[in-house]
Amino acid sequence: MPDPSRLITSLIKQGDLHDDRVIAAMQRVPRHVFVPEVPLDEAYANHPIAIGYGQTISQPTVIAIMTEALRLTGHERILEIGTGSGYQAAILACLAQHVYSIEILPILGETAQARLQTLGFTNVSVRIGDGYAGWPEHAPFDRILLTAAPRALPQMLVDQLAEGAILVAPIGGPSSTQRLLRFRKSGGNLEEQDLGAVRFVPMVRDERPKQDPA
Repeated sequence: MPDPSRLITSLIKQGDLHDDRVIAAMQRVPRHVFVPEVPLDEAYANHPIAIGYGQTISQPTVIAIMTEALRLTGHERILEIGTGSGYQAAILACLAQHVYSIEILPILGETAQARLQTLGFTNVSVRIGDGYAGWPEHAPFDRILLTAAPRALPQMLVDQLAEGAILVAPIGGPSSTQRLLRFRKSGGNLEEQDLGAVRFVPMVRDERPKQDPA
């Protein structure tokens, strides 16, 4: 199996990776398995990689920053919006109690779910659906992470965030500057912290007509 140590060492030297638990998670999860069609050296390069359907697996630097921003202790129930390849969900699964991940594209969600199961990540549940609606059946969540950028923070996700919990998301339009923001819910209000400029694919809604129940 390829050794991700060079990438991890680089992230630490750049100041993008600090937490020992996150370092261990990124060492444990085989990034190349989530991008099987690219060369091994490309899989462990520090840049995003296209995974088809207009989606990407995020740059390792961004994965590290977003994961550390969640401040995980190991007991959290996390909602992830945008399963993609499943790589970020696997990282989170090493660090939390359970990950509930939503993917709007069936082909990506189903592939990621099968991949995660094969790798033994039994504490990840993948659902095909609209991320804007969240996963109310399992709310409230201790953490919410968005891996695609809405123009504004969806209120339904705020409503599914537990008191004292953290939400990390890129916010902004595809042609405007996006900011990575961390929100903490306190007294029903959101405390906001700007973590810097980022560039993510847009978070899209499920525009398919809903079928009436039989």
